[in-house]
Amino acid sequence: MGINTENDIAANLQIGPTDQGMVRLYVQGEGIDLPFDFDPEEAEEIAEEIKAAAQRARAIG
Repeated sequence: MGINTENDIAANLQIGPTDQGMVRLYVQGEGIDLPFDFDPEEAEEIAEEIKAAAQRARAIG
């Protein structure tokens, strides 16, 4: 499966700070329970990548 492969998998995404000063992306769905913890600097880099991808997607669509 790649970034351009569509599927019917549904999951919830929660994003927030942890009590340890990390930023958690938490993915939960049927058979899926994935916490991803990032330090604040990494989280900001990820946010920049998401914004850049959104801009590129707008240019395509």
